[in-house]
Amino acid sequence: MKFSTDELMEGIRSGDKRLTAKAITLVESKKAEHRIQAEELLKRIMPFTGNSIRVGITGVPGAGKSTFIENFGRLVIANGKKVAVLAIDPSSSINKGSILGDKTRMEELAKEENAFIRPSPSSGFLGGVANTTFETMMICEAAGYDYILIETVGVGQSEVLVADITDVFLFLKIIGGGDELQGIKRGIMEMVDLIFINKVEQDNLQKAKNTRLELKRALDFIPPKEKGWKIPVLLGSALYNEGLDEVYAKIFEFTDMKKKTGRFNEVRTQQAEKRFEYWVQEYILAMMKRSSSLEEAYIKHKKNASEMVSNPSTEAKIFVEKFLSKD
Repeated sequence: MKFSTDELMEGIRSGDKRLTAKAITLVESKKAEHRIQAEELLKRIMPFTGNSIRVGITGVPGAGKSTFIENFGRLVIANGKKVAVLAIDPSSSINKGSILGDKTRMEELAKEENAFIRPSPSSGFLGGVANTTFETMMICEAAGYDYILIETVGVGQSEVLVADITDVFLFLKIIGGGDELQGIKRGIMEMVDLIFINKVEQDNLQKAKNTRLELKRALDFIPPKEKGWKIPVLLGSALYNEGLDEVYAKIFEFTDMKKKTGRFNEVRTQQAEKRFEYWVQEYILAMMKRSSSLEEAYIKHKKNASEMVSNPSTEAKIFVEKFLSKD
């Protein structure tokens, strides 16, 4: 059943989970008629966005992201807040399908009245997010969710774009999983605001403390992302709800500090500008493909690039210049 923009708008503002989910499906759609309605909806919800705390959560496979999010989400609710979880599932590069299993992994959180869980396929989009995660996040904000938790597909060289759409970037780490070197890669360490070493129990407590010391030493060699903020390295167990209160307190402390210095709004402005640049590129490419003459040129230059007739960047430059030419 197709819903009007008015119906979706009313559903979002009243906190109707079903209509909120329908609105997100609309925004994720690539159909031309859906895109027109999605743009209208996004325009109308804008005055009701921007009031949440956006938290990006990443970590190596097996770090316990889903367990952490479930129990942390329940803690947020216990503190009188509403929480939305945007879980990005990796899409197959072959058939583009995703398992989208986060609602089964977060069964207890899914039962909460003040929780909304939305799994989305990455659809081949790099950066640990889906290409409409930013817009989905705004819909959740308009629906009145105080905390938006974004779970990335994992951590790696291309998984840090989530830092470009969130207020807090949390890195989950485990010890003894062969990922000690991963934990001190400069790329990820330059992006994080908070580190939580998960799955800490009595039998590995000393190893966890040693890992924390290593991480703190590594952080000393990296310029701080936010002036005046020393990245906390916390220990705990999401499964047993140990250390989550401290994470919650640090997130509040960090965002409060940024608001007092003016950095909070400044960073959000920069993030919106990056989204603008991303969509400019997307729409230009879409326009190119709609033109039959440009499509022929696109195929020709792409073939030249693939057969290495000339440098791929040169072929791309020639093609774009044709597109922008007044002729």
